[in-house]
Amino acid sequence: MQFWVRSDDQPKTFMKPSIQLRLGQHLTMTPQLQQAIRLLQLSTIELQLEVQQALDSNLMLEAVEGDGTEETTEGAEETRVNGTDVESEDKPEPTSASTENIPDELPVDSAWDDIYDAGIGGSAPAPDSDNRDYFETHNAGGETLHEHLLWQVGLTPFSETDQAIATTIIDSISDDGYLTASVEDIHQGLAEELDVEPDEVEAVLHRIQHFDPVGVGARDPGECLQIQLQQFEPSTPWLQQARTLVNEYLDVLAARDYNQLMRRLKLTEAELQQVIVLIQSLNPRPGSQIAPSTAQYVIPDVIVSKRNGTWRVELNPEAAPRVRINTKYADLIRRADSSDDNTYLKNHLQEARWFLKSLQSRNETLLKVATCIVEQQRGFLEYGDEAMKPLVLRDVAESVGMHESTISRVTTQKYMYTPRGIYEFKYFFSSHVGTADGGECSATAIRAMIKKLVASETPAKPLSDSKIAQLLADEGIKVARRTIAKYREAMAIPPSNERKRLA
Repeated sequence: MQFWVRSDDQPKTFMKPSIQLRLGQHLTMTPQLQQAIRLLQLSTIELQLEVQQALDSNLMLEAVEGDGTEETTEGAEETRVNGTDVESEDKPEPTSASTENIPDELPVDSAWDDIYDAGIGGSAPAPDSDNRDYFETHNAGGETLHEHLLWQVGLTPFSETDQAIATTIIDSISDDGYLTASVEDIHQGLAEELDVEPDEVEAVLHRIQHFDPVGVGARDPGECLQIQLQQFEPSTPWLQQARTLVNEYLDVLAARDYNQLMRRLKLTEAELQQVIVLIQSLNPRPGSQIAPSTAQYVIPDVIVSKRNGTWRVELNPEAAPRVRINTKYADLIRRADSSDDNTYLKNHLQEARWFLKSLQSRNETLLKVATCIVEQQRGFLEYGDEAMKPLVLRDVAESVGMHESTISRVTTQKYMYTPRGIYEFKYFFSSHVGTADGGECSATAIRAMIKKLVASETPAKPLSDSKIAQLLADEGIKVARRTIAKYREAMAIPPSNERKRLA
């Protein structure tokens, strides 16, 4: 069939549709590979949820009960780092009776070993053996400042009108404990429903300001500190001077102009120091005492310890999910027929093996990356942050023979338990700064040096960013002043004028 079109009275033809055969190569991610990548980037909590979903949907999988002494697999293998060598302890491959009952002719990948059916994980105690008290480990959300104040209103002999005023005032108090609306605004909002005067609102506010925590409902930091100073006994040393300072010279104290304070208050340096100590015992943010805070628990994926002078890296047996093939259901696949039931069981067994293989691959990759990190950062484990070496994802990728994207997935939301604390894998990666002798120094080490210099500085004459840069240059580390300022702000260290204080 031909198609004609007229253009300038000249007939033209289009190409005829045809079928062509072309050869080419392209990459396709199999479902097994997609599953392995997805499990690799999951955190410990997310992985446990994923395992639970697999247990609920696949009848061939079951959780390992008991002490798990017979289900130890390569996932719990230890790796040693000694000097520049990395040695793996070769353990005998465990056997399982369940592997003998699964026929060899099942349509599974021949490269997979039956050892993966025995289970994933180490000898972690079963959940039923946990002797911790339930009420110590399962707590509800904390009480908010708003709820705490309303509870005290219910215990105070307020009239119905005063209770309505108090409720409106509490609604206007921020989480820090300060009143965010003026008395006039609160009065105008109540005037439409209640016949109240501004003095009544002020009186109720005064009573709320003496609720727990004391100073809540203040309109500015000066009023907050004054209310707290009223709770002290009149015989408290330097109480009158502290009230005068807070009432009249709080801005001078914020500027740390101690010479002007000593002249105006007619105090010596030692006496002014005592007054400041009294003021520093107060809380300028009273609401923070009641703010609910939920503890965030971190389960380390890898445990690093030093035994007999050798650093050991091993997977955390409590974090590794412990699942295996259900031997009873696997034994049912003995018939060679192609019934729907047998096909159903075979498909579930295939999916179960894929899942266990993905878990095993995740454990092996996690252990390789953790071993490489410990090998590179032995100085940090021995001496602290100042000995941290510069390390990037490319270095680890080249060392373990993986792609940088894989290393990025492994190091995200994965934690390592060390004698110095629990750190995320990404903590050990930092950029480098050149030194005077041609070497390199990591940004983490520089931040540790800055923190050490600030901690040892003279309180009356703190170090400026330029001075810190000069001190680091004397040690052969050339860092710009703006870089010092960036690192200092990242560590929440105030500038030198705000760190100044009396000796």
